[in-house]
Amino acid sequence: MTKIYDSSSIQVLEGLEAVRKRPAMYIGDTLTRGLHHCVFEIVDNSVDEALAGYCTNINVELNEDGSVSVTDDGRGIPVDVHPTEGVPAVEVILCKLHAGGKFDKDSYKVSGGLHGVGVSCVNALAKILKVEIYRDGKVYEQTFMRGVKQTELSVSGETSKHGTKITFFPDEEIFETTEFSYETLSKRLREMAFLMGRSNLIIEISEPTSDRRDEFHYPNGLDDFIAFINENKQPIHPKLISINVETEDSEGSPVSVEVSLQYNDTYREDVHCFVNNINTTEGGTHLSGFRSGLTRALNGYAKRESILKPKEVQPSGDDFREGLAAVLSVKLADPQFESQTKIKLGNREIEGIVSSIVSDQLNTALEENPAIGKAIVNKALLAARAREAARRQRDIVRRKGVLASGSLPGKLADCQSKQRDETELYIVEGDSAGGTAKSARDRVFQAILPLRGKILNVEKARLDKMLNHEEIQILIQAMGTGFGEGDFDIEKLRYGKIIIMTDADVDGSHIRTLLLTFFYRQMEELVRNRRIYIAVPPLYKLRRKKVERYIVDELGLKKALLNIAIEGARIEAVSSKDVFEGDRLAALIEQLVELGRHEESFENGLRGIEFSTYVEAAENGQLPRQVSFPVDSEPRFFFENETYREYLDSLGEESTERLGCRDFPDASAIESSLSALSDMNLSISDYLGLAEGKGRFEVFVDGSENPEECVGLRNVVNHLRHAAEQGVDIQRYKGLGEMNADQLWESTMDPETRTLHPVVLEDDVEADHLFSTLMGPGVEPRRQFIEKHALEVRNLDV
Repeated sequence: MTKIYDSSSIQVLEGLEAVRKRPAMYIGDTLTRGLHHCVFEIVDNSVDEALAGYCTNINVELNEDGSVSVTDDGRGIPVDVHPTEGVPAVEVILCKLHAGGKFDKDSYKVSGGLHGVGVSCVNALAKILKVEIYRDGKVYEQTFMRGVKQTELSVSGETSKHGTKITFFPDEEIFETTEFSYETLSKRLREMAFLMGRSNLIIEISEPTSDRRDEFHYPNGLDDFIAFINENKQPIHPKLISINVETEDSEGSPVSVEVSLQYNDTYREDVHCFVNNINTTEGGTHLSGFRSGLTRALNGYAKRESILKPKEVQPSGDDFREGLAAVLSVKLADPQFESQTKIKLGNREIEGIVSSIVSDQLNTALEENPAIGKAIVNKALLAARAREAARRQRDIVRRKGVLASGSLPGKLADCQSKQRDETELYIVEGDSAGGTAKSARDRVFQAILPLRGKILNVEKARLDKMLNHEEIQILIQAMGTGFGEGDFDIEKLRYGKIIIMTDADVDGSHIRTLLLTFFYRQMEELVRNRRIYIAVPPLYKLRRKKVERYIVDELGLKKALLNIAIEGARIEAVSSKDVFEGDRLAALIEQLVELGRHEESFENGLRGIEFSTYVEAAENGQLPRQVSFPVDSEPRFFFENETYREYLDSLGEESTERLGCRDFPDASAIESSLSALSDMNLSISDYLGLAEGKGRFEVFVDGSENPEECVGLRNVVNHLRHAAEQGVDIQRYKGLGEMNADQLWESTMDPETRTLHPVVLEDDVEADHLFSTLMGPGVEPRRQFIEKHALEVRNLDV
């Protein structure tokens, strides 16, 4: 305790050091979310150029070297020397916090980047950041490393283009993962394209390694956004209500309010709100204003048209929003957010502005379209009656003690600890698994709740029906949070982790999906706060020489058996006398397993085309990207997306031949495996064993000198796997109830050895769309989803 605390103890972090020291303060975290936030910060700058009217194209490319490049055709970052800093403006922007053009309202009337820390934070957290600027007929380049300038700004050529290109290599010293997700990026970019659609902005994303490419262009803006949200739902009025008003705040600064809304036949409110194109997931004053304006307009309309009867249950604001799908986009000069991650708007004046605009414009729209107004109010009346029925049902349930915070269901085996954050609730499938889990658990911090059968699909049920379902009552009771608007309180949650533990089969997956639907639709805060987890129970136990290991799926078992088999094994090619053993054999087997996986999923999804037919159609090492195989015709393969799209256009939307058209999503991965075989002096003929004199191998196992001859490398794999099975004991678990308590503990419940997958909500719009597709009342969207993703199936249980 003798350490001196004086002025020398005070540390001053220079430049961007503060960002590297505490990156989560600026980008949220150093996991996947923070990694992608860096890309969005760069994209937001390009979108600000589009908001200012100078940019119409943004291109995002996931490069083969692990970096990502964002290119726009805006004005280009200024390159002249800054008047006070004495260095080029681009260097100031990239190396100094709180530096940028967003503070000057003459440069950008509205923008998403306001604090001047966005792209400079990205630079600080980049292993390497390269910037190219196309401006004044020249190409300017500069390179930075971990926020520090490595080269001076220089002219590298001439160009007729204008704009900026930033290439970002994430720093593995900062980020726990440096692998970008195409899906995560494309979802956000699509959302941005919806919001900027009326500005004619085109956003493109591509990934050359997987041949994926998407172009997002929505000229109808928010109306296209609503069409996407309601794609798998039934609207109660076909015509959308659109609002687009530009006004000023009390200081004379411009404010733009844009709304598109349409009601559907579901029972939920689905509103997405944005400020300067930034998704404010926790709402704020603009959302409060929208809701109050909507309620005031609909209430006034219902009274004017005498739709509400005096003795009838009067609709509340919640009732008027049941089935509402809406997008609210507000643009203003000086938004006040709660933090750099910008999830909640705080400008008080905006609430009144939005409320007034929505109320006035909606009143006008309803007067011009009375059928829409009556449809909305009648739906609100049904919602009010259902709310009253749900209130009565809640009172009945509460009188039984189910929703009382102090009562616990009889099925629950509670834990001893009162420290919430260290406790866990396992939701298990059935009494048999529940009994095993109760015996296996650590009573101090693990609670067990067995549920009987499959719970109600809440995607298709109203609140009153939901509260009448016994298993859902038990779930609510065990959570302790209460239920519904005004009653749910996450602070009352009794456990730190809610863990769904179901069997590793189709029924288990279905039960897990039903539970996730319930949590997402009715207790969304649990998902947002990362309280929900998925346990990963094993499907197999493999025992060899008194050593046991648990394996979660079929692919894992195949790999484990092959790893056993190649110990002391040797393979000789009959024709070339080439020998594979040790590390070389292990590398070969790895590629063969990957090829076998692709072959299996290929033939499950593309019936009618043999895997051998597909791979033999390769040209110059490139595999086809699409195929058309009409009935009674030879398949026609396509190597270029453009040629394939032209072919589809020639068929027309109504052509039945389109049913035989498919993409090959694994084409690049299969090419990679075939290329690896080629590097080992092997070919696809060796794998298939089809060519005469090719593909014959002698396989020696366990040091034996008596080989087994196999035709085709895939048969070599089967032989090795079969040989390994002779020396091991394999136990397959059909369900958790078949496991002993000690097995369940060490494989699935022991914090030291188990695998838990956190349930993370990354994209509200996509999550809502997916639940509507898979769990909603519409059958056709599910059929289309299955057809589209058939080739991606990995574990098929039929």
